[in-house]
Amino acid sequence: MRNYHHLMNLHITLINHQQNTFFKVVFPYHRHYMDAIKAIPGTQWSASQRAWLVPANANTLAQLKSCFPTAPLESFPNWNDSPISLPTSPKTSSDQNLQVANQPHNLQQTPSSQAEGVHIQVLGRRIILKLPKNQTDVQFILKFRYARWEKQNFHWVIPNYPGNLELIKAYFKTRIVGLEEETTLKVEHQSKQRVIKKHEVWVIKTNTSRLKLLFAYHRELATAIRMLPYWAWDAKNKWYSIPYTEEIFEKVKSLCTTYQLTMLYEEEEASKGSSKKNPASTVNYRPCPTAMIDKMVELRYSENTIITYKNAFSEFINHYHKHDIDSLDERKIIEYLRYLVTERQVSISYQNQAINAIKFYYERTLGGQRKVYLIERPLEEKKLPIVLSTSEISALMKATTNLKHQAILMVIYSAGLRISEAINLQITDIDSKRNQIRISQSKGRKDRYTLLATKTLEVLRAYVKEYQPKTRLFEGQNGEPYSARSIQAFFKEALKRAGITKQATVHTLRHSFATHLLENGTDLRYIQQL
Repeated sequence: MRNYHHLMNLHITLINHQQNTFFKVVFPYHRHYMDAIKAIPGTQWSASQRAWLVPANANTLAQLKSCFPTAPLESFPNWNDSPISLPTSPKTSSDQNLQVANQPHNLQQTPSSQAEGVHIQVLGRRIILKLPKNQTDVQFILKFRYARWEKQNFHWVIPNYPGNLELIKAYFKTRIVGLEEETTLKVEHQSKQRVIKKHEVWVIKTNTSRLKLLFAYHRELATAIRMLPYWAWDAKNKWYSIPYTEEIFEKVKSLCTTYQLTMLYEEEEASKGSSKKNPASTVNYRPCPTAMIDKMVELRYSENTIITYKNAFSEFINHYHKHDIDSLDERKIIEYLRYLVTERQVSISYQNQAINAIKFYYERTLGGQRKVYLIERPLEEKKLPIVLSTSEISALMKATTNLKHQAILMVIYSAGLRISEAINLQITDIDSKRNQIRISQSKGRKDRYTLLATKTLEVLRAYVKEYQPKTRLFEGQNGEPYSARSIQAFFKEALKRAGITKQATVHTLRHSFATHLLENGTDLRYIQQL
């Protein structure tokens, strides 16, 4: 005897599909029954219904009874040979299932056996349509601009432009079995989460003097906001942004009153540590401990290093202004280093300077144990330096009309000097007999010799004869060291006069020196020594 346990989950429903009436047959996969139902003339598989569709008439009903002999099909009368139409009675309308099954009545219906009406869901700027496949309905939907079919969700998406929802309601009328409109908006701002109701507007005044407006979709309010000057829409965070002035703020309040909306106003919290703490902006600002400065002097750190470490450590101890300096533990140090990266967003070099300054105080000044403070560091950017060509260098020197300025730039370029090295040059550092320049106690407290070009020597002799420096090669007006800012200033002016548009700095001359030597075949190791 054939096993009919597969019919326990059989569903036969009378439906309208593409303006025709069918028996919609759903059952678990079974090869015998699938071959039998495919043998019925006019049977087809519907991907949208995910079921077999059999033309509804008396002949096919008899064949269905033959295919499924144990299924109780008495609910369908013995129609004549004319095609069967769905009843028009309200109790047996097309959105109800005529289901026949050998199953308990409390078994939950499958998606394929649910009501076949039109479901509308309004989600902000989108209208979601779920409805049975019908070519006439599809042609109507495609008339809407930017309407699209989402295959993965089995529904249509229509932009919620003005008038679209009203047109959809007027077209489907009584076929609409569900209409849902989004009445709340879940938002997050500065780690605050809030559910904004349909008749609420969350207005936030930012630290940059703008207003952020967050609200559930409201067509009239959105249109009014776009009439204001310099408005912006943040699609990611789903808020409007407008400039803050007393006039605009009153306008927003007036709009909320007009549309009977409740305005929830607050001011944005100042971002913690977004700017560097300094004596002018910090109450009871604590300076760098004298013991740390004395220790750096004792170890003969350079003046620049002392200033850098002093400033970096001062910022650290004022970040924890309520804590005793010597009681700050490793956890606090790591928290501060993360703060520099995530909130201050300092450069990689400043981050390393802060680590070195903190380590110096606790390990060298206090004599503590050497430690490695673990912190996630951003990857260092790999950037090629800007280099001026030989023709650009020549144009730059010709554009520098002041003899002293020309001498400074020629020495920096032809010897590959840092700007600080050029400022600290002594007259005795120039060895004209050996065509060398001695660099004393530069970065890393190292001495070295570098090149002195013949043309540079000629310009230097003319410069010394005219300006007659006493001790330093390049002195200010009153004999003080020449200012680095002055060099940077006249370098920029020379760039403009030479018509050079590259984002070059004085340090670019040092890179150009090394590049040009390399291009002329000089050994790389020798260039590094220079």
